Amino acid sequence: MAKTGGRSRTTSGKGARGLCRRAVLTFTIALTGAALAVAAAAPAAETPFRIVTTVAQIADPVRHVVGDRAVVESLMGEGVDPHSYRATRSDVARLNAADVIFFNGLYLEAQMEDMLERLSARKPVVALAESIDSALLLDSQDYQDKHDPHVWMDVGKWTAVTEAARDALIDFDPDGAEVYRANAAAYLAELERLDDYARTVLPTVPDGARVLITAHDAFNYFGDAYGFEVVGIQGISTDSEAGLQRIEAMVDLLVDRGIGAVFVESSVADRNIRALIDGAAARGHHVEIGGTLFSDAMGQPGTYEGTYVGMLDHNITTITRALDGEAPASGLNGRLTLATN
Repeated sequence: MAKTGGRSRTTSGKGARGLCRRAVLTFTIALTGAALAVAAAAPAAETPFRIVTTVAQIADPVRHVVGDRAVVESLMGEGVDPHSYRATRSDVARLNAADVIFFNGLYLEAQMEDMLERLSARKPVVALAESIDSALLLDSQDYQDKHDPHVWMDVGKWTAVTEAARDALIDFDPDGAEVYRANAAAYLAELERLDDYARTVLPTVPDGARVLITAHDAFNYFGDAYGFEVVGIQGISTDSEAGLQRIEAMVDLLVDRGIGAVFVESSVADRNIRALIDGAAARGHHVEIGGTLFSDAMGQPGTYEGTYVGMLDHNITTITRALDGEAPASGLNGRLTLATN
């Protein structure tokens, strides 16, 4: 699996390098060779500390790395759209009570960045997705001078997030360093298996069928990594609007190229996808929903699809089977319950 590296954005209290202004909000600090500044000493091993993350995609690798040395909570659950999410009163209380905060960054949690900046004056606040070398990031189509934040769609790039979480935890809690290194190594091996699975089954989709049409542009890293053309009705942010002209252009694409399947997303309303299907039908072309994909949110907590590996396994398997490729219905680990039959 390709390795990625880089720097992760963090903020802290005493000794911190400080934040740039909100217009840039790149509270960056090297996670290798530089300590993560903290407002207080790391807690004793027998007293688990508290970690709060914004999205479940971040919580899952952090939970694997930290083991039982911390309690990990995620603010956003199943079906929640992080682009427009605003913290509730209870969220603010949980963030204030946390010892460490991890978030994606890259303007995914756009409505929360002011709050995260303020919290950074008192505790470590780490943007894990910004550990990825910026040269490997895709540009945002919605926001000038920003990157596409949906990096979890490329399993290879998500290894850098796991490594950044490991390094930040070691800096905060040096006594747990060996635990964090061992746990991260085991989880990185899982990610390597998942990436290998993707690179085995996705190429079985016929060349002409490797077009992934979804509700919004959350799958560009997926397409870039695994060789699919990706077309979203809306832009990278679900706040963008899809006008009639955009819908008509995409109906033309479906009809002209004979595309037979489109995909809905668990965290985005399906009305635009339904409009595509109806528009194609009006022109005599039948299009089916190939399945529901997890984009900005994972599956239900406590399920396999509610883990990062399960989320990507579901997406990879569903896309492959819906577009006439070959993949087992139960996925990589034989645990899928929602993939297309």
